[in-house]
Amino acid sequence: MRTANSSVTCGSSPGRAAGPCTAVQQGGYGSNGRYRMTYIDVDADARTDNSSRADLQLPPRSKVSYARLYWGGNLRAGEQKQAEDNSRVLLAAPGGPYKEVRADTPTGRRTTTGADGFQASADVTAAVRDGGAGAYTVGQVNAARGNSPVGGWGGWTLVVAYENAREPLRRITLWDGFQPLNAHHRALSVSLKGLRIPPNARGSAGVLAYNGDRGSGNDELSAAADEKTPIALWDAANPANDVMNSTVTDFGRDIVRRPAYRNTLGFDSDVFDLRPALRSGGDRLDFRFTTEDAGYLLGALFVQADTRH
Repeated sequence: MRTANSSVTCGSSPGRAAGPCTAVQQGGYGSNGRYRMTYIDVDADARTDNSSRADLQLPPRSKVSYARLYWGGNLRAGEQKQAEDNSRVLLAAPGGPYKEVRADTPTGRRTTTGADGFQASADVTAAVRDGGAGAYTVGQVNAARGNSPVGGWGGWTLVVAYENAREPLRRITLWDGFQPLNAHHRALSVSLKGLRIPPNARGSAGVLAYNGDRGSGNDELSAAADEKTPIALWDAANPANDVMNSTVTDFGRDIVRRPAYRNTLGFDSDVFDLRPALRSGGDRLDFRFTTEDAGYLLGALFVQADTRH
């Protein structure tokens, strides 16, 4: 399971050709470099500059066995944020107060002439086990506001593994790395081995990425089991040639979150159906990410598939 939301959105246009911000938020085409980006703030707490909320849904009688929170953003838009705050964020479980979360792994950072992106993560199993299903709020993601040609972006994703005696035995894999795809590095492959997936198994793949622009095209994702023919992963919200298009969806459908902007302007957290790639089963899955445009930053890949008993 996972839930997620963006932390920044469009504000006013700096004068270049751009549609109304509200039309973009509702799902229209538009990129973050065409707007003065501003914070989302849903918590009515004067101590936070940004905050957003999303619902975590768990089947009844589930026990949370592991939870990891990812957050990231661009430190350089119209302003330059300091990297010292990259490793800190605030998390509120359903009905509870904010608690500080500190990154427990090295924080990834990628700088270019136009952007200064980062991703951090932390084990939040105890907080999610206590909080259970419901609305989670994340505040103070260290993302910059303002306008630049590259644009501002930011957001968070909560990935949760759970135990439930009513559901099939599954193999679960979580990969993270914060890798760039751009003009100098147009493809990235991730191989997951030892999966023992039976033919016609059910499964899903979740992807977390930053600064993918809607409508630019040429961002593709495929999966292949045991080196067979790769199968493109796409759905109603994520076209096959524009997968990193600023959406937060499960199998092409919006998830419950506040706010629920359909174009997140540079933040992707999507879950795809893996069944077409699992028809023949196998012990290995190969994922391939490609781009032909300005690219994006890949933050995490999380996969679950039915396995043999």
